[in-house]
Amino acid sequence: MGPLRSDIADIFEQVLGHPVQIADNTNIVEDLGMDSLGVMNFVMAIEDFYDISIPLDRIAQIITVGDLIHAVEDLRSGTPS
Repeated sequence: MGPLRSDIADIFEQVLGHPVQIADNTNIVEDLGMDSLGVMNFVMAIEDFYDISIPLDRIAQIITVGDLIHAVEDLRSGTPS
């Protein structure tokens, strides 16, 4: 597990309140049972942790953990979506 995925797993655990097992194909809503409020709390935690801002249209495209990792990598490197 790469450092980015490990950090994201830690943030999921903080938001959800229990340990999680994640892979690139883990569906954030279905597999982790997050509701819309949980997703927004998680997005805010990711933004704070990485000091980035994820645009709403980009959030809508994030379905899996892999999508999230790519979005964070792109935003951290300044690559447009």
